[in-house]
Amino acid sequence: MYGFSELPNGLRVVTAAMPHLASVSVGIWVDTGGRHEGAGENGAAHFIEHMLFKGTRRRTAARISQDIEGIGGYLNAFTDEEHTCFYSRAVASRLPELLDVLLDMFLDSRFQKDEIDRERAVILEEQAMYRDQPAELVHDLLNQVQFPRHPLGRPVIGTARSIRGLGRRELVGFLDRRYVAGSTIIAAAGNLTHEAVLAELGRWMPRFRPGAPAVRPAAPAEPSAPRWLVHSRKTEQTQVALGFRTTHRRDERRFALRLLNVVLGENMSSRLFQGIRERHGLAYSIQSTGTAWSDCGDLVISAGLEDATLERALGLMLREVRRLVDRAPGRAELERARDYAIGQADLSLEGSEPTMMWLGEQILGDGRLVPPEETRRRLAAVGPSEVRAVARDFLRASRLSLALVSPRSSDRGLARILESWDAG
Repeated sequence: MYGFSELPNGLRVVTAAMPHLASVSVGIWVDTGGRHEGAGENGAAHFIEHMLFKGTRRRTAARISQDIEGIGGYLNAFTDEEHTCFYSRAVASRLPELLDVLLDMFLDSRFQKDEIDRERAVILEEQAMYRDQPAELVHDLLNQVQFPRHPLGRPVIGTARSIRGLGRRELVGFLDRRYVAGSTIIAAAGNLTHEAVLAELGRWMPRFRPGAPAVRPAAPAEPSAPRWLVHSRKTEQTQVALGFRTTHRRDERRFALRLLNVVLGENMSSRLFQGIRERHGLAYSIQSTGTAWSDCGDLVISAGLEDATLERALGLMLREVRRLVDRAPGRAELERARDYAIGQADLSLEGSEPTMMWLGEQILGDGRLVPPEETRRRLAAVGPSEVRAVARDFLRASRLSLALVSPRSSDRGLARILESWDAG
């Protein structure tokens, strides 16, 4: 059973009562992320995420961890392009303690200069860790290619230069502007009631900063020709990220696009896995992933390959893409993809934490809860012709971008493959 309230200050509270569970999960979601940052603020939302763990007027950083772990719970957070979330999970009887710690962090963190300086060093090390992982780096590079000179093209974690330029004034200023009641959602799921959550929140309401959600900068214009970038590095493999600009999370075509992604490369039954790995033995791991933001999205094929086989593998990937444009999938293949997508959606809501994540993302992303049965119904209505139609809409040469982390020192051969490829 779901509950929803919008309080007088604009704060929204959404809950899912799951009385059969022993646990509760609570998240504070903020409608802000890397996409809301100017170039000089790049990494601010992620930096603030770290700083909320560094102490309040009532708790030291160690005490924050102790107060959650000491009741058998755990505490975490993440920042992405459009959202930030601070969340915790414990047994249901500890709901008051979870909310007290999370809200204390959210509303009363101190942002001491010495802690900021220490955490800046930690974030610089985190950046170095990702740079040392070619499979991670290639996706940052693809974003640069797909969204040049736009916040979506910058790393959520920031750059060394931007992080060094963020001090207390910049961080607290960003916090005061973005972490306001109208941008915030409290999501909770598990063995709880909506009324119990509202009662626990009551004393905190005057502490929320007033304000409305920030306006995101519009998505950049869609590309008109293929783009690519080669990052030369001494590696054993070439890491590939091949992306197509798609559409936003409220587009009616999203259900057909979801099934297209399953058919193409989401699982081991997919065309890419069966072709590139099983039939040709060119990659250990290959997959496609779809992402949808508020006003745009992408579908990305990623793989690790021996560099000598890159041109052959790219040709095979693009051949599979072209097959979806040229011919609708068969009904049996589509039914398998549909059953997989529905099964994964159902399994993703089994626990209190994934349900809490679903609640927060639905309200922030869609402005409402889309019931699981509606998702099942919409997926069930997708036919082969709809899958081919979205392939023709989005899997086009003009929407294609490519990033490589590779031992090769030039883009030799890539222009010929990409510019000559025509998907309709």
